[in-house]
Amino acid sequence: MTESGSATDLAAALQAMSAWEAVAVALGVAYLLLAVRESLWCWYAAFVSTAIFLVLFWDVGLLMESALQVYYLAMAAYGWWHWQRGNAGHRELAISSWGRRQHLLAVSCVLLASAVSGALLHRYSDAALPYLDSFTTWGSILTTWMVARKILENWLYWLVIDGVSIFLYLDRALYLTALLFACYLIIVLFGYRKWLQHYRAISG
Repeated sequence: MTESGSATDLAAALQAMSAWEAVAVALGVAYLLLAVRESLWCWYAAFVSTAIFLVLFWDVGLLMESALQVYYLAMAAYGWWHWQRGNAGHRELAISSWGRRQHLLAVSCVLLASAVSGALLHRYSDAALPYLDSFTTWGSILTTWMVARKILENWLYWLVIDGVSIFLYLDRALYLTALLFACYLIIVLFGYRKWLQHYRAISG
């Protein structure tokens, strides 16, 4: 395909994208920027964005990604509650860090779950890219929980998950969503730096 042909296809795809995807993308960016600032408003943005993406992903055959949005809806409510009442004495939740053993267990569980669900989807459904879809789904399940618990390393996990997600969305012609996740990669780096500074400050 020529360069001009690729540009034409991209322009046509951008014109075909729904306004709902644009709204979901805008709220997705707002969620991450607010999360960097540890603002409770991030969970409101996450809830609405997630509800829209649930329908969009189902429509393009990313079944695991669509199912993941149901979990995100629940985690938006849990994260909102836990950030303000999750610490002892119902104080605002502080940032914490995992040790090597916790990370090894977390990564192993994600890879195992991805292999199992990927194989099942490949055999019993018409899901697109079932193994990668499964990996981003299970990885996101874990990492969203880490955000709700304010685990510092969640940002590093998101670097990997968002990078793989970009490939998924480009393959499914969700170009604006792919662009969102490319922006996420940049914001995630700033998020990790800011949370790390805050963690070191409170850890003394």
